[in-house]
Amino acid sequence: MPPTGGIDIEILLEHVSKRYAQAGYAALEDVSLHIDSGSWVFLVGASGMGKTTLLKLLYREELADSGRVLVDGNDVAQMPGSRLRRSMGIIFQTFRLLEKKTAFENIAYGAEVLAMPPDEVRKRTREILELVGLANKAGRMPGELSGGEQQRVAIGRALINRPKLIVADEPTGDLDPENSDRVIQILDTVHREHNVTVLFATHAVDIVNRLQRRVVRLEHGRVVSDALGGYWAGNGEETE
Repeated sequence: MPPTGGIDIEILLEHVSKRYAQAGYAALEDVSLHIDSGSWVFLVGASGMGKTTLLKLLYREELADSGRVLVDGNDVAQMPGSRLRRSMGIIFQTFRLLEKKTAFENIAYGAEVLAMPPDEVRKRTREILELVGLANKAGRMPGELSGGEQQRVAIGRALINRPKLIVADEPTGDLDPENSDRVIQILDTVHREHNVTVLFATHAVDIVNRLQRRVVRLEHGRVVSDALGGYWAGNGEETE
């Protein structure tokens, strides 16, 4: 993936709270967090502890009830979501591919919606297919690809706009260890070579401990630990 232009995304949450009235609890409560440009941060914690809500606030699928969420110095509450997401690559646990489009077309779609010139779309898509190791399966439909291959197409689609921030919500959750490793290798390559900011929510203890990056743990909507290069025991503990 070619460079993003040298401008990277910094994230700042200031006393952020988010409550879902129907659920009757606070998904996030008084969360303050600073993430430097070009860093890789794991969000960990049990299901329902606020990881997905925090990510949704960043790309404006949800808005905070109180506090501020800033991305690249911009208050997300004051920005159109479509504009905000142009600088992001968003990856989900479910692949969300367009079933009637080929791998090539699924990846290209992300560039086409930004009205890029057709020649540039084709060039970028070929580059991305090489990066994710699917150049020989560009013409396959999603139903003709394995789960791991489908996730790599989804990652390719997220990378086509050369994002400055990658937001990944359990991207290896449905994959076997071999395919999980391939996903991590792709994201790690992009992170290292292009200084992209990565925020990665996961339950995968082995991935967190192997990469030895910053680990932020959420519990009942609060940040309860924040360790740089710490091990995560997976039972709610981090160790230096």
